[in-house]
Amino acid sequence: MYDSTILAQILWTSTATASFQVLFTIAFALVLKVNKIWNFTQPALMGIAFYAIFVVINWFDGPVLAGVALALLSAGVAAYGIERLAFATLRERNSSPIAFFIFTLVFAQFSIYVLTLVFTTEPRFMLQSMFWPVHLVAGVVVSDWDIQALLITAALAAALYLFLRFTRPGQFMIAVSDNADLAEIYGIDKQASFRLAMVIAAIFITAAMYIFGARLALFPELTLHVMIFAVAATILGGIGNIFGAAAAAVVINVLQQFSVLVVDSRWQPLLVYALLFVAIVFFPQGVRFRRRARADGRAGLPAMAGTPRAAE
Repeated sequence: MYDSTILAQILWTSTATASFQVLFTIAFALVLKVNKIWNFTQPALMGIAFYAIFVVINWFDGPVLAGVALALLSAGVAAYGIERLAFATLRERNSSPIAFFIFTLVFAQFSIYVLTLVFTTEPRFMLQSMFWPVHLVAGVVVSDWDIQALLITAALAAALYLFLRFTRPGQFMIAVSDNADLAEIYGIDKQASFRLAMVIAAIFITAAMYIFGARLALFPELTLHVMIFAVAATILGGIGNIFGAAAAAVVINVLQQFSVLVVDSRWQPLLVYALLFVAIVFFPQGVRFRRRARADGRAGLPAMAGTPRAAE
């Protein structure tokens, strides 16, 4: 039997450390839902955001907020450019899904190579001090980093939910995700929704990289491995279900952390790949529960009126 305090500590720590994985997953799942693209350019955006903050803090001795602001601008411009110059061009040419897939992988690898040339393969710490004040709550160690990470993640997830459910641009994005061509007939600019989805994803990626970098070191190649987690969570949570994917990210991270009770910690990454394999083979549409079909059978554009699916 394991001590309840130890179990509570693992549960708390795993939930807190899931925060940046949740944000990465939401960013990935949002682009997949709206743009219908498996956005493997995400590691490039992750690297851009991290090193923008790193440069401001460590090269110019600037404040953290200035670094985050530069990261938001840099990642946002990069995401907008990828959609506007690359994805839109591929759509105009009626390119196959494999063309999008190859482009995203090539772009990610190219960006990682450039970042490696500039910053080398040495792991870099974003902040000059990685120590955070800690508090003892009912025997569980709670750090200020834990609290900050959870608050940022909860605030951004709630903001996205409200944006998708109650704003016109958000409802337009949901309509485009349901049927882009039909949405355009109704006067919705699908290209604007595609670009907006990419920019919002960049915001989530930047926030995630700040949380990540405030505790862990990064080298360019690591961004690819971190993205695999988001892919696994997106598939398990159900493709098209943004917040289901976020919940799956929490579950995977908790399982991964609890696995140290039975296996050595060096085997933890294997769990993610195992879950990804199981998800692809057995749950390609995600883990779904039976629910009653809608009596009116509405789908597609009526989601703009604020139906529950608009907030998925």
